[in-house]
Amino acid sequence: MSNLIYLDNSATSFPKPEAVYEFMDSFYRTHGVSPGRSGFDAAIETEEIVQNARKTLAGVFNGDDPNRLTFSYNASDSLNMIIMGLAEKGDHVVTTMLEHNSVLRPLHHLQLNGIAEVTHVPFDKHGYVDPDDIKKAIKKNTKMVIVNHSSNVIGTVQNVTAMGKICKEAGVYFVVDASQSAGAIPIDMKAMGIDALVFTGHKCLLGPTGIGGSYVVESLPVKGTRFGGTGVRSAQKTHLTEFPYRMECGTLNTVGVAGLYAGTQWVLEHGIEKLHAQEMELWKKLKAGIRNIENITLYCAEDPANRNAVLSMNIDKFDSGDVGTLLDVDYNIACRTGLQCAPLVHEGIGTIDMHGTVRLSIGPFNTEAHIDAAIEALKDIASIPR
Repeated sequence: MSNLIYLDNSATSFPKPEAVYEFMDSFYRTHGVSPGRSGFDAAIETEEIVQNARKTLAGVFNGDDPNRLTFSYNASDSLNMIIMGLAEKGDHVVTTMLEHNSVLRPLHHLQLNGIAEVTHVPFDKHGYVDPDDIKKAIKKNTKMVIVNHSSNVIGTVQNVTAMGKICKEAGVYFVVDASQSAGAIPIDMKAMGIDALVFTGHKCLLGPTGIGGSYVVESLPVKGTRFGGTGVRSAQKTHLTEFPYRMECGTLNTVGVAGLYAGTQWVLEHGIEKLHAQEMELWKKLKAGIRNIENITLYCAEDPANRNAVLSMNIDKFDSGDVGTLLDVDYNIACRTGLQCAPLVHEGIGTIDMHGTVRLSIGPFNTEAHIDAAIEALKDIASIPR
């Protein structure tokens, strides 16, 4: 991937900080053992790294108890556990049209099996959900509200603080999918009224793939949905109900936890808000460079405030996939095309029949030169006669 211009950070951030590569390599060479399962030094030290990762991530979200910070293999995994662990027959769930399939498909499963009714709240022409619309959608049997903090398609960041207040007043649980915001936007679960926060490691927290998790407050009655080994109280026939064991079973992806720990530390050292501001400056440069190109349409990109560094666009008479192929083959630029696993967003912005959008997403290692190259490439492609 020599000289690759990588603008697909919303899928997976790349490259990672050198500190992540170095820590994962060193960890696996010296601590590639099961954490806490045995009494020898390497096992004890591995458990300490896992616990330090819990403490660090709980702190990122202003959570008091590191044991409520549990690991899974990604955000989809944690969302499945929380949704299935909360939903009961006759429940109603409120969500939005901004959601990823990691929320939409578990909820559709509940609908298909007659377990719960689901309401999808639309977003406005700028890409934002009105908190009052969330309030209006809540009914007597509403169990939870699930909201995507930041859209992976259009980058808009929702007012979860207002939504959390509404949920608290209504007595319903508030679940936030922070896949695109954890590590990019400051998150305070207490101030935002969040009951369950779900994150993934391989995006803005700059960790590896295959690791994610959630922070669940003590008052959330989520049931365990997985059962197996925990390494403690092995004679007990039932799975442990206390955290973190309720949400974890089997041997953890310890090298993934180590990489996530290193990535999170790097993000904290460089500053979440500072990194976000740096990325948004490049976003503004990208938008300014292509907004007036003939035949290019931008989606929900009016205001740089309350958003992430994600830009979705299309070129008239081009399938989004064809644009992505041209960017890759002719310009060595990586982006994401299609529906981005969020079909209802594309229904809302009118791009379903166009097979989605061309999404360019900026990360901490992108440069002005990368953006200049992308602008020139898009100018060239947009000028091709069709």
